[in-house]
Amino acid sequence: MHDLDAVRRARWATAAIFLFNGMLMGTWAVHIPIVEARLAISHSTLGAALLVMAAGALVAMPLTGSGIARFGSAPLTRGAAIAFLIVFPLPLIAPHPALLMAVLFLFGAANGVLDVSMNAHGVLVERRLGRAVMSSLHGMWSLGGLIGAGLAALLLPFLPSLAEAALALAIAALLGIPALVFLFPATDDAGGGKTAFAWPSRATLGLGVLCFLCMTSEGAMHDWSALHLAEGFERGPGFAATGFAAFSAAMAASRFGGDWMRSRFGMVPLVRRSGYLAAAGLTLALVTPWPLLAVAGFALVGLGLANLVPVFFGAAGRIPGQGAGTAIAAVATMGYSGFLLGPPVIGIVADVTSLSLALGLIVVACLAIGISAGAVRQAGGTA
Repeated sequence: MHDLDAVRRARWATAAIFLFNGMLMGTWAVHIPIVEARLAISHSTLGAALLVMAAGALVAMPLTGSGIARFGSAPLTRGAAIAFLIVFPLPLIAPHPALLMAVLFLFGAANGVLDVSMNAHGVLVERRLGRAVMSSLHGMWSLGGLIGAGLAALLLPFLPSLAEAALALAIAALLGIPALVFLFPATDDAGGGKTAFAWPSRATLGLGVLCFLCMTSEGAMHDWSALHLAEGFERGPGFAATGFAAFSAAMAASRFGGDWMRSRFGMVPLVRRSGYLAAAGLTLALVTPWPLLAVAGFALVGLGLANLVPVFFGAAGRIPGQGAGTAIAAVATMGYSGFLLGPPVIGIVADVTSLSLALGLIVVACLAIGISAGAVRQAGGTA
């Protein structure tokens, strides 16, 4: 039995860790074109480096599930947060593309462990509170991305890139590290080391494909929006940062209102409208000759994508005849694979064609989500 104050402290501590992670990832997103220019590497080389980062996460994430079952989510969250803090500066100072790939593997692994463990702790917070808070937690992650990208947009015109990154790292540490003390005890969700695996059902695969497309789109905005603005409009890193900042701001605002929108519109119409809105926004960002309108387009993408993942996870939990935990885990794994693997593919395609054409694939992905919105109903979700 936990007293209400302890539960509330754990809830806000978890929110602070989501904010911490989002801020560092937002800062990294803005610094990607700076790293590419400093090392004088091609889009395909950068894409390969991001693929190595994805590999680090994909190796670490399944192992994290076993670790949580054995040790609980709190110790892994604490360890991963500290490890991520340590490895964060390494890609920014790597002197050679090979070393960049090596440190990005560690970067991806640390972030992968933190991603899984803090979400697992969020589930525990929901259980203790007796109400849903995952949308707001993911809203805090988006808010962190806004802070990280916004700080870069303000300071990069005046500070060296490493100085700006160091300041962002210090602020994130002050926000996130003290919160680690207030997580629930490790024993609250340690499960004796037993894990289970089950092949996903047809309904789960349908939702997983939609989640894959959604998180591929999110990952593309994270890794390539700044570079599109920098190249397409020949602007400096300060302005380039505003695209991801606008995306993150819109996503955060939409996630904080996500519960109301689901009750107001229903899940299938929300998914359909969200997919079409994201496709329209990215099309605007890619074809407009006006820089500020491109930034507005990225904001529309954020509004469109914001609440899709919570809807997909919720529908997975209602698939008839299948355990909620197994179904949600399968959908989440497919989704995170898209977030990690999609952006490197965009880089490879961009090197062969152009970045605008490569990002056009994301427009197609968002349209596919809108067209296939009925899969949410077929998987057991309500209309």
